[in-house]
Amino acid sequence: VPDPGPGEVLVDVLTCGVCQTDQHYVEGGVGDDFPYLLGHEASGIVAAVGEGVTEVAVGDKVILNWRAVCGQCRACRKGEPWYCFDTHNAVQRMTLEDGTELTPALGIGAFAEKTLVAAGQCTKIEGELEDHQYAAVGLLGCGVMAGIGAVLNTAAVRRGESVAVIGCGGVGTAAVAGAALAGATTIIAVDLDDDKLATAKRFGATHTVNSRTQEPVAAIQELTGGFGADVVVDAVGIAATFRQAFEARDLAGRMVLVGVPAPGTTWEIPLDEVFGRGGAIKSAWYG
Repeated sequence: VPDPGPGEVLVDVLTCGVCQTDQHYVEGGVGDDFPYLLGHEASGIVAAVGEGVTEVAVGDKVILNWRAVCGQCRACRKGEPWYCFDTHNAVQRMTLEDGTELTPALGIGAFAEKTLVAAGQCTKIEGELEDHQYAAVGLLGCGVMAGIGAVLNTAAVRRGESVAVIGCGGVGTAAVAGAALAGATTIIAVDLDDDKLATAKRFGATHTVNSRTQEPVAAIQELTGGFGADVVVDAVGIAATFRQAFEARDLAGRMVLVGVPAPGTTWEIPLDEVFGRGGAIKSAWYG
């Protein structure tokens, strides 16, 4: 791991979770710039900073995030940094002992004792946490940001709207929380697992649908007066749930796909259905 250059930060990794995106890298679903250094749901302690770094200092505890926005591109100037067209990562590459350059997955690569990132990828943790809590806060740079960002930013959910979330893992539950923050009045959580649905309810779901026992499209329509939801978030990313999300929207409703579909996944929706239902279909990889 090289010493940090200008605008770079060296971080001692405290914790790092395993995300489904890591598996997509393994399967070649994100790119082919092997070998990859995986891991991005991370927290750590700043070990060294490069020239010009003012955001953090040595000893700061930080959450790592993969999008260090530039603040200057046309998206950032419009107040939409989640669409930043010039995000930053560390310029220098970490390497194997034989000098082989590694590609840090999502610009982090935290399945290691140390990692090198751009300073803007570090979010300082204020206050003290218990040791076990650092694993939880690492999720803020990945799953939490993805789910909440998909609802607040990409879907732009408004107060009083209805939202359905298909798939209530970490990202989906964060989307439920985002819908509650946005003031949605009907928030429908859909999953196969009753425990996940119970968690979604704790985070703001007003209704739950177990798709093992209920057909989700019909259930969502029933809970929204027969119309469908204003916004449907697909937090699973397989062909079946994509189709369900499309069909569960109200006329002119919005649909957001969060995450990375498995390699080779395709969706077929007739054009007359697309034009007939209107609305918008968006992808929100990390909101």
